[in-house]
Amino acid sequence: MSAFPNVTSSPIIFLLTGVPGLEAFHTWISIPFCLLYATALSGNSLILFVITTQPSLHTPMYYFLSMLSTTDLGLSISTLVTMLGIFCFNAREIGFNACLSQMFFIQLFTVMESSVLLAMAFDRFVAISNPLRYATILTESRIAKIGVAIVLRGTLVLTPMVALLKRLSFCSSHVLHHSYCFHPDVMKLSCTDTRINSAVGMTAMISTVGVDSIFIVLSYALIIRTVLSIASPEERKKAFSTCISHIGAVAVFYIPLISLSFVHRFGKRAPPYVHTMIANTYVLIPPVMNPIIYSVKTKQIRRAVAKVFHSKET
Repeated sequence: MSAFPNVTSSPIIFLLTGVPGLEAFHTWISIPFCLLYATALSGNSLILFVITTQPSLHTPMYYFLSMLSTTDLGLSISTLVTMLGIFCFNAREIGFNACLSQMFFIQLFTVMESSVLLAMAFDRFVAISNPLRYATILTESRIAKIGVAIVLRGTLVLTPMVALLKRLSFCSSHVLHHSYCFHPDVMKLSCTDTRINSAVGMTAMISTVGVDSIFIVLSYALIIRTVLSIASPEERKKAFSTCISHIGAVAVFYIPLISLSFVHRFGKRAPPYVHTMIANTYVLIPPVMNPIIYSVKTKQIRRAVAKVFHSKET
């Protein structure tokens, strides 16, 4: 008997789902999705471009911001083909291996984004609590090592989670409930015991996103303690203002992610479109909102963007 019961002569094909009950309006629904993807791709590409081309932005804070934009681009591209394929062309089919690949990259960029947000929290803590040593602590070589560690961490943690899906059998329905392949969604279709998969998936998420969120909270507890020890109200306000953009990025990442996890585990009676909308929000809102947050709240980014467009006009 084969050790991998799902590997048969006929390849497994999953069917992705758009918005349940609104299939007749998918063409119209594709318009806002196209606009959101265009905003995410152009906004994050612009952030990367201005950081790369403007020497004044070659500092630790903006190196980490470029990492955030890279992960947001990766997350957007990972879901772009299937989501727009469903809404624009009703292309719902996806092969098993393609599904696993998409799932891996969605989870990888999610874990990487969480790791980058933690690194940015550490950056703000060092900048506020020890500004005189900021440049010597966060050197370019250390930032590069942090970037490599973020990629390796996500890859090593998530590879077993995705690889274990190869051992499952899929005997009945192959209809997924999202516009992309999501780990809990694929497991639910299996007629094999998925307790090991569930445990490995839960461990992977807790050891990455869960741990990161705890350390981000601890970082801000230390930041608040440091800021409150500053005597001047103006200095306190200035110190807090450097964290606003990062707090916004943390909120737009963790709120949809936590909402999706709760819906999957406790919202079984919720209407199907609720699952779909929260799942789409989870992959679209952070890549769309992060460039906007940093452009609105960061003077240096606004000036750099204005400088780029001004040089093009002249």
